[in-house]
Amino acid sequence: MNVPNTSWSFKLDHVHTYAFVENFLTKEECEYLIKIGKEQSLKDATVFIGNKLGKSSVRESNISWVYPDDDTNWLFRKLVDGITALNSQYFKFDLTGFNEGLQFTNYIAPSGHYGTHVDSCFNRAIRKLSLTIQLSDPSDYEGGDLKLFTGPKPFVAKKTQGMLYAFPSYVLHEVTSVTKGERNSLVGWITGPNFK
Repeated sequence: MNVPNTSWSFKLDHVHTYAFVENFLTKEECEYLIKIGKEQSLKDATVFIGNKLGKSSVRESNISWVYPDDDTNWLFRKLVDGITALNSQYFKFDLTGFNEGLQFTNYIAPSGHYGTHVDSCFNRAIRKLSLTIQLSDPSDYEGGDLKLFTGPKPFVAKKTQGMLYAFPSYVLHEVTSVTKGERNSLVGWITGPNFK
């Protein structure tokens, strides 16, 4: 027996689970940003445990922060243009900008990783889009896969140096353990008003 369709939607959901730009940054730009990230004082990464930041086995990496200044204004300008284009085509979210700076993340073998998590967080800035830029040459490390859980099997991001990925901040994702070498990336979150 056929079950009749009981609804007729006015609009269909056209929000993609990820989008990317290959060669968003050049090799030289990636190496420059690794230098900037490492020149800051790298600290152990933390996660929210309840309402407080703390160390957790979910995440093992070192981080520093990159903010707009004379050395990085070019990057933020490029990101605004790139994210605006991706958002217009793939997400169509109402966005307002970067409220937290960019996080330089350094994962070192044998156990640097970030377990499954989402970037949106209750009672914090309203993160709508997450981005990650692959800074390391893929020949410099093994493991360290960015996986997005968007269906029965996770999507595994390509490791091409300079590649930019964007995805809704509510998408479950992880970075698997780096088993050899080190992986460097730049991550950020674009905020906006409440979803409605």
